[in-house]
Amino acid sequence: MSSLIALQDDSSPVWLPRLAAHGGPRFLQIADALQAAVSAGSLKPGDRLPPQRRLAALLDVDLTTITRAYDEARRRHLLEGRGARGTYVAAPKVELTSILDLSMNTPPPPEGVDFDDLLKQGLSQVLMRADSELLMTYHLGGGSDSDRKAGARWLEPMFGRLDSGHVVVCPGAQAAIAALILALSEPGDVILAEPTSYPGLRAAATQFGRRIIAVEADRHGMMPEMLEQACRQHQPALVYLNPTLQNPTAITMGEQRRKELAAIAKRCNARIIEDDPYWLLADAPPPPIATLAPDRAYYISTLSKCLTPGLRVAFVLIRDPHERERFLVALRSFALMVAPLTAALATQWILDGSADGLMEGVRKEACLRHRMAGDILAGRYNGAGDGLHVWLDLPGYWSPSQFARAADSEGIAVTPAEAFATGATNSNSSGSVNAIRISLGSIKDRGRLQAGLQRLSHLLARRPESLSAVV
Repeated sequence: MSSLIALQDDSSPVWLPRLAAHGGPRFLQIADALQAAVSAGSLKPGDRLPPQRRLAALLDVDLTTITRAYDEARRRHLLEGRGARGTYVAAPKVELTSILDLSMNTPPPPEGVDFDDLLKQGLSQVLMRADSELLMTYHLGGGSDSDRKAGARWLEPMFGRLDSGHVVVCPGAQAAIAALILALSEPGDVILAEPTSYPGLRAAATQFGRRIIAVEADRHGMMPEMLEQACRQHQPALVYLNPTLQNPTAITMGEQRRKELAAIAKRCNARIIEDDPYWLLADAPPPPIATLAPDRAYYISTLSKCLTPGLRVAFVLIRDPHERERFLVALRSFALMVAPLTAALATQWILDGSADGLMEGVRKEACLRHRMAGDILAGRYNGAGDGLHVWLDLPGYWSPSQFARAADSEGIAVTPAEAFATGATNSNSSGSVNAIRISLGSIKDRGRLQAGLQRLSHLLARRPESLSAVV
């Protein structure tokens, strides 16, 4: 993200971005810098901007670039023209002062991808090739032949060529997790998981009367010796793992650790739910655990975290036909099917290559945002440079819930570590974690994200007692 240089033009401040060679189109860098300055209060309503020709000369870019930057800034309601008097910072609109939601893991909007056009083209192809009546009626659960073939194609980077009959299509990863719990465990059974893990697991397990026992983890993920001890002590029905860009810690488990855990699962006759929504966003991730223990692991990959949340489609790899049927029976008890139109759109995008293009754009945008977060939150940033979130260690004078409340008072939503606690640990350690998760994708404009991260950085440096007098 470009930094800003303050210059002086008569008596009015002029803000210029220092353009980054690999920061994307220059007109967007300029517009993002303007938005960041407005959001941070460095540029205020009524401030006059330099004429376009002068700004082009100062930045050593062509006039068209500045024109496009100003047009983009006007589209964002940042600037207003006043005829011969020039261009000025506009009065703030609602979107500049609304809450910045950094609490929800969603893919960032990829630069250079016209999502509206992609959606229109995809739906047009679906409606042209499919019977509209079939798109509006009930379907058997598990997906059509075409949907399962698309699922097998989606999973090829992880597993190579697959039998599409081993793939089940589900209405999202949460539904897949819930159905696996119902199909493979009984009320009162134990599910092992890491001390901080995806909250949806805890919600489903609690609803179905299963117990979660936390197994200690280190910087490489769940510890093998602790898993083996917990398996022998509790005879768990399931072990839940999120091994790639783990939610929330952003840890990617190495291949050796995966091999060790797979070996323990085989030795202890344990079954693994491998929830892997971020594998395709990661930089050179190791092979899934399901490739190491294919008869012990059930693999879940969702489109919602790689493409767009509205595409509620997940693919589950279940090789055993009897277990696949049990899974489908469990799934039908609460989610009969994926919405046929949604499934058809997902299939169309996967088979025509649109999904790959969209995902590559998401991946590039996520990397840009991680670099921004690393620059602003230097010293406490815990991220792999990819994925959708950052796990931020807090200074000792902040607790996670306290910091989340303080951030909320600043108009920023983040998620405290307590939201990810899975339950009692399998040891005497307290398991408390002093961190928050920051999601980088839910804010559309990079400039607003930059301003929000800067506000969080300033908040980190302030002790809670310095806020006590603020009302």
